[in-house]
Amino acid sequence: MAGIDALLSPVILFFVLGAAAAFARSDLAIPEAVAKGISLYLMAAIGLKGGVQVAASGLSTDMALAAAAGLALSCLLPLPAYAALRLFGRLDGVNAAAVAAHYGSVSVVTFVTGAEVLTSAGHPPAGYMVAVLALMETPAIIVGLMLARRAARVEAQPKGALLHETLLNGSVVLLTGSFVIGLVAGKPGFAPIAPVFETAFRGVLCLFLLDMGLVAARRLREARALTARLALLGLLFPLVHGSIGVLLGSALGLEAGSAAALGILAASASYIAVPAAMRLALPQADPGLYLAMSLAVTFPFNITVGLPLYTALALRMASP
Repeated sequence: MAGIDALLSPVILFFVLGAAAAFARSDLAIPEAVAKGISLYLMAAIGLKGGVQVAASGLSTDMALAAAAGLALSCLLPLPAYAALRLFGRLDGVNAAAVAAHYGSVSVVTFVTGAEVLTSAGHPPAGYMVAVLALMETPAIIVGLMLARRAARVEAQPKGALLHETLLNGSVVLLTGSFVIGLVAGKPGFAPIAPVFETAFRGVLCLFLLDMGLVAARRLREARALTARLALLGLLFPLVHGSIGVLLGSALGLEAGSAAALGILAASASYIAVPAAMRLALPQADPGLYLAMSLAVTFPFNITVGLPLYTALALRMASP
């Protein structure tokens, strides 16, 4: 029942609308400047709300466990993904490493959408999951670069530039900074701006998912490096990673909403922070390949099918 409700959520249906419009070759589009503004709004809103929730509940053992689990997943998930991409996907070492890094990192939009679906279903994830999201974004990039340099001789990029690109990426800075602001302000400080960052949140998210549906479908139409084997891996990775995340969260004793959120984070694939880092550190890797897999295959699968599955698994694990 939870899965059906998730699929019929306006948030998901707006994504489907955008994808359908793109496949039908409609000229529907959201201007780039507007789409960027919406992205900034969503990251600021989710960070603020997460910080406010942590300020209200305080630091806890669950938060420490979730953070440790998120870091472990981000470091370890690229390893089997790399092996599968090399053996089954038949990719060279550099491209396999670049793609694997995407599947160890996280998608902010997938998490935001998942958190909204979970909240609507009555199982909101804990506020500290925003901090877990921020922690999971960078380790996979480092692991991916290590795999690439082991597979082939890759020219070293300036360490300062790479560090700046990964740790000071705009999405990381805004998400982390707004989380800290929410943590400091707490509920009293958040109350005056709540109409902007809480009441309007769902409507803005619908517009953003409309745009993402358009982008993902058009990217899939134009993909040329994407083989059937790689597309299959783009579906298998989120299923396996998401299940691992949910099972790990449940084993650690997290509430169903937080265990599902950990699964959603593990299942997601970055298409913002990691592509930016890969363009800098691995310029010989094919952007059309890793963007087609993460944005055109895995992202739509997670939004339409994965979220209900991870939620259902978390609820099943939580039931006596």
